[in-house]
Amino acid sequence: MTELFSVGDPIADTKAPDGPVETRWDRRRFSAKLVNPANKRKLSVIVVGTGLAGGSAAATLGELGYRVRSYCYQDSPRRAHSIAAQGGINAAKNYRNDGDSVHRLFYDTVKGGDFRSRESNVHRLAQVSVEIIDQCVAQGVPFAREYGGLLDTRSFGGAQVSRTFYARGQTGQQLLLGAYQALERQVAAGTVEMFTRHEMLELIVVDGRARGIVVRDMVTGEISTDLADAVVLASGGYGNVFFLSTNAKGCNVTATWRAHRKGALFANPCYTQIHPTCIPVSGDHQSKLTLMSESLRNDGRVWVPKKAGDDRAAADIPEDERDYYLERIYPAFGNLVPRDIASRAAKNVCDEGRGVGPGGLGVYLDFADAIGRLGRKAVEAKYGNLFEMYERITGEDPYTVPMRIYPAVHYTMGGLWVDYDLQSTVPGLFVIGEANFSDHGANRLGASALMQGLADGYFVLPNTIGDYLAAGPFERLAADNPEVAAARTAVEDRIAKLLAVNGDRTVDSFHRELGRIMWEYCGMERTDAGLRKAIDLIRGLREEFWQRVRVPGEGEGLNQALERAGRVADFFELAELMCVDALHRTESCGGHFRAESQTPEGEAERDDENFSYVAAWEFTGTGDAPVLHKEDLIFEYVHPTQRSYK
Repeated sequence: MTELFSVGDPIADTKAPDGPVETRWDRRRFSAKLVNPANKRKLSVIVVGTGLAGGSAAATLGELGYRVRSYCYQDSPRRAHSIAAQGGINAAKNYRNDGDSVHRLFYDTVKGGDFRSRESNVHRLAQVSVEIIDQCVAQGVPFAREYGGLLDTRSFGGAQVSRTFYARGQTGQQLLLGAYQALERQVAAGTVEMFTRHEMLELIVVDGRARGIVVRDMVTGEISTDLADAVVLASGGYGNVFFLSTNAKGCNVTATWRAHRKGALFANPCYTQIHPTCIPVSGDHQSKLTLMSESLRNDGRVWVPKKAGDDRAAADIPEDERDYYLERIYPAFGNLVPRDIASRAAKNVCDEGRGVGPGGLGVYLDFADAIGRLGRKAVEAKYGNLFEMYERITGEDPYTVPMRIYPAVHYTMGGLWVDYDLQSTVPGLFVIGEANFSDHGANRLGASALMQGLADGYFVLPNTIGDYLAAGPFERLAADNPEVAAARTAVEDRIAKLLAVNGDRTVDSFHRELGRIMWEYCGMERTDAGLRKAIDLIRGLREEFWQRVRVPGEGEGLNQALERAGRVADFFELAELMCVDALHRTESCGGHFRAESQTPEGEAERDDENFSYVAAWEFTGTGDAPVLHKEDLIFEYVHPTQRSYK
């Protein structure tokens, strides 16, 4: 295996304070250097991405007085993929008085991540969560409320308390609109300048510092550079490396991968979250998958027939011939086990021949009991828009027949390595939200993505970036600076190379084939032989891509095939690193399940002695073996145990 990578010097997070975990964030904020208001007006920050993390960060930095320039490839910040989040956002408010606390949210998150996350970061996330809800309520986010007017909560996977705040099945949309209006307020005030339909294609690094980006105007094709004192990446995750995922079609890895190639370490790329409640694949024509919110597992019961090959309609299968397998195997948590466990359990029963629907790749999510207990109107009030969406896509009425669901790629826990201040290994490059690796370990608990995005954008980054910017403003750069000019030329050459291939295969045909390789060999279950085979297949397909891909049109003007080609080229390189990372980690943990490392009951078996570390990878060149840098994980408050939800 060593021919695939080499091991370099260890890496450490030097910004996190030691001492009691409860006071680390307060002590870090106090020790960080401050920038006085007059000096903030002299400092500029570029923010790439306008989802919950990027939108809230740009709005907050603008309100603080920095000169902010915000970029997104959508036609409006409102179209960022955060809008698709459905189920809710976690916060340790304990309004239900059911035993929740900041410490319990901290504990559940570390345990849910299978003890592969940093205690310092996770405790800060739990601590800040209570402030997020207050911020969003003040913005007018229409959270659901109980009859008496108090904010309502519901349960999510991996927790035995009710801490998830929600707005029907549209929580992401409502939170994004809150961040968007805060962002637009700063645009109107002149502190933030907004650039839509622009895609970042390169990071500009001068004298070892991140000083700007190279972007392409997706309408005119114009390539330009933008320079600043610091760069913030909030460009989301890389789930679309699998082609079929719950991500929006535009989601990609290019912004973070370009930074990785410029020296930013990429951490834990193999940690991919498979979401258990997705509408099953219906055919080869599909270009993406649709998620059904995890909140549905509050009232929906998951089951399959007890006998293999039972193809009767759900209504014709008597109660005593149904296997409510999550309730049977995990009685303490039942249908609300974490996503990785629910997904593997669904795969197992389908592998046994007990799956339902076309190809036997589905399980039932049944609301008959909830409708009988609560009444249809109460279920409609909670989940109406989700039920409507399911019926529009499948043609089946979930009020009268059970939903059919199956696991699908959803979220990526890996991302660029950052320290406690959210700064990457490239000084001046900060990474927030799903684009970094920092808070979720090997598996993310449901409703924690929105929590992390808003925590990073509203509360963490605005406090930590000042410590770096206090040394600025840095030397002004000209467009003809050698390193700036070289970055722009690299983008122009790359575009010219893609257009010049003029082959006979479409970009999507390559992307779809890459996705099949990744799903088969680096998906829900991984093996040594399968991962080695995947690496060979990826390398061969990447070579074929650069010989046969056809990108019609020109670089000047709107060219969506060119956009996709650049993104898929980066996915090829990422895919190989994901497989190398999965191959080197010969343990199972969270979303990373090695068939060779499981308990007799089929659960993930960690190897804490050898793998209790963050794997941070250094880019050494396309086709060259990457270098592994290990950051040891130290647990003082939540001691690793065999994770059990039984």
